[in-house]
Amino acid sequence: MDFRFNEYAKVLILKGVNIQVGQKLVIRCPIEAAFFAEMCAKVAYEQGAREVEVLWNDEKLTLLNYQYMSQENLSKVSKTLQTQYEEYRQDNIALLSLVGQDPSLLKEIDANKIKGASTARSIALKNFNEDMMSDQHQWCVAGVAVKSWATHLFPELSHDQALEKLWEQIFSTSRIDDHTLENWENHLNRLNALADKLNRYQFDSLIYKNSLGTDLTIGLPENHIWAAADSKTPKDIPFVPNIPTEEVFTLPHRDRVDGVVYSTKPFNYGGNIIRDFKLRFEGGKVVEFDAKEGRDILAKLIDTDEGSKRLGEVALVPYDSPISNTNLLFYNTLYDENASCHLAIGKAYPTCLEGFENLSSQDLLERGANDSLVHEDFMVGSKDLSIIGLTKDGKRIQIFENGNFAKEF
Repeated sequence: MDFRFNEYAKVLILKGVNIQVGQKLVIRCPIEAAFFAEMCAKVAYEQGAREVEVLWNDEKLTLLNYQYMSQENLSKVSKTLQTQYEEYRQDNIALLSLVGQDPSLLKEIDANKIKGASTARSIALKNFNEDMMSDQHQWCVAGVAVKSWATHLFPELSHDQALEKLWEQIFSTSRIDDHTLENWENHLNRLNALADKLNRYQFDSLIYKNSLGTDLTIGLPENHIWAAADSKTPKDIPFVPNIPTEEVFTLPHRDRVDGVVYSTKPFNYGGNIIRDFKLRFEGGKVVEFDAKEGRDILAKLIDTDEGSKRLGEVALVPYDSPISNTNLLFYNTLYDENASCHLAIGKAYPTCLEGFENLSSQDLLERGANDSLVHEDFMVGSKDLSIIGLTKDGKRIQIFENGNFAKEF
């Protein structure tokens, strides 16, 4: 077997979740990629994991459930599942989510069914999800190739050839070669240096403009923090939440977003594609939207709760990045968000506010951190994107020029 599979498993366990001696690892994985989950489990045990539990998913069964179950039953979450995830919280697990599925799996499914099931699960697992977003545990999301996803991207190839080509792209964008761990050390250092420079400015707001019509001003909260690829738990354990990753990010002020923004890449939400959409904001809230494809799905997402009408993340990714330079649209948010500057609808990462550990949910809201059951990234980067940072004393700093970081950065 290609040595890169083992290198990939190593970086996910050693850098991604950074499993600790005596800690339990939970892996979510498509059943088609079982061999790779087994490789990750082996590396985790070699690093001293106490136990590895795998939660399998099967996209064919997922589709059957949506086709045949009623909306009422899809919107029920079992007590067993809720208890399981509460036990994970109490056990201080590390979570590795291996993602890969047909991007258009649920394209024929009623949007109300998708929204009902997604909202119910988000409510039931709210405490667990909040723990993850506030970095109480190590977690990492990474891709695995499955045939349905591969053939969607490479329809001209046979199933086996498409699968092989998708694995090649996963390895390449994840910096997998003979020097994988060294590559990641250098990459993390470079991203952290960018975040440090942005933090020194403590911008009051950001102004986005491009030729598509984007003209958006995003206010930032006081004492916001620009973060890079790696995070730390309260026990000071470092981990990398996304592999691959190219971003530095912070949170917007939930009430200080005004103007219009146009998407630059299709957005895969719940097995549906939303394409060529725009959002108009006033006072932080979406007041108008449209999409050439998937408008109904976008409407359901925005209508999830009060927070899903507002932004929760601002992320900077150069147009000239390794993933962007593949010239491949992955139809998977993990990859496409790391090929482009992006924003997120919904919940903010509280870790991007200084002193978040001592703030209540109400305090976070009052400081400008958005709250929602959802957090969905969408891409806004383009080759002519300009981003100007406004400092508190009125200085205009060019952060992005022609889609990439300005020379100063």
